[in-house]
Amino acid sequence: MTSVLDLVGAPGVPVLPVVVLEDAAHAVPLARALVAGGLPAVEVTLRTPAALDAIRAVADAVPDAVVGAGTVVSARCVDEAVAAGARFLVSPGWTGGLLDAAAASGVPFLPGVSTASDVVALLERGVREMKFFPAEAAGGTAYLRSLAGPLPQARFCPTGGIAAASARSYLALPNVSCVGGTWMVPPDAVAARDWGRVERLAREAAALGPAGAGRLSGGGTCR
Repeated sequence: MTSVLDLVGAPGVPVLPVVVLEDAAHAVPLARALVAGGLPAVEVTLRTPAALDAIRAVADAVPDAVVGAGTVVSARCVDEAVAAGARFLVSPGWTGGLLDAAAASGVPFLPGVSTASDVVALLERGVREMKFFPAEAAGGTAYLRSLAGPLPQARFCPTGGIAAASARSYLALPNVSCVGGTWMVPPDAVAARDWGRVERLAREAAALGPAGAGRLSGGGTCR
């Protein structure tokens, strides 16, 4: 199966836009602006009634976009998101049942973690790619840096409280493949349909440069 982090973070794309849409009519022009700005992957969170229609619209009308579903918290969310056309799934946390449902869907899944125990439990299940959430509240770059030594095989997409000013420090970490954020899709720009502003912010985010993934040795004796 295609890796989530390779799907959303390659080739050389450092940022995954995290989108909350109240109006599905905004989905297609927003996705087109993000793609034009160099950010082809779009995570549409399942936090609003418009989310599934938004995913469906982008999947149907923006072939250059890689649209996924975020805030996936149940097997029902998995089924509905995949049926709408989501090409990857992201959750704020995980359970065994959610992990099994995502695996059965055949769609790449990025489960959320916030502690070392969460990471070890997923590694035990054969999962090496994770969302670190809520990144800033859970310890930020210092915490992720501390995980790189004992758990070098884990790769992360930190999300939650990351802004343009802090993204580069996350991307410099050896265990970070990309970061998730909302700063390139400000609510006022979306409400005003200012797609030119979204494209400009996306272009600035895409220019942050490649993440540090791939520098880890994966050392140790019991990996």
